[in-house]
Amino acid sequence: MTQVMIAPSMLSCDFSKLGADIAQVERAGVKWLHIDVMDGHFVPNITIGPPVVKSVRKASSLFLDVHLMIDDPLKFAEPFAQAGADLINFHIEVAPEPARVIEEIRRLGKKVGVTIKPKTPVEAIENVLDKVDMVLVMSVEPGFAGQKFMPEVLPKVSALRERMGPQADIQIDGGIAPGTVREAAAAGANIFVAGSAVFGREDRAAAVADLVEGALEGARVWMR
Repeated sequence: MTQVMIAPSMLSCDFSKLGADIAQVERAGVKWLHIDVMDGHFVPNITIGPPVVKSVRKASSLFLDVHLMIDDPLKFAEPFAQAGADLINFHIEVAPEPARVIEEIRRLGKKVGVTIKPKTPVEAIENVLDKVDMVLVMSVEPGFAGQKFMPEVLPKVSALRERMGPQADIQIDGGIAPGTVREAAAAGANIFVAGSAVFGREDRAAAVADLVEGALEGARVWMR
């Protein structure tokens, strides 16, 4: 059965208290951590590299979902795999030969995800849907945390759920909060990246619980 999961985005944590923030969400029951890697080229921001992922790996045994928002995922897959990523997610927009990227991530022994930006159609990833472990639909333009949720992407989530079936993992990232997670879940998402909705609240356990409640309520539309 498909699981509903909250994946706190480390981009919104307090990096001066990285270990403590990770421990709090781990106690809240999350199984995944989402790590956004930005290179200042594909997106207009720079975040973290393999050394920080390695530090996160030392601080936790949680599943590390590393989202590469970079121009050359093929080149950097290995450093992030060695740093401790469990899943490496790349953007179709920078992968003219996505099969090569997928093959390399598999060679490294990692799970693989493919991402589409808000304006990228589902058809762009149609040929690789059966080759990846997860699809990520961005519900904001990638590059910065704290943006407003874009409901216009939800038909793409629904199309993917219909195409991939009830057992597939479909992740959504951007503007996820108690008020939007129900919509995203009802459309077909089951993994929800949440930054400020988790790390912006003092009570991290309550924040995660609120998101899970909303997600389960929405997912009843299609989950079985």
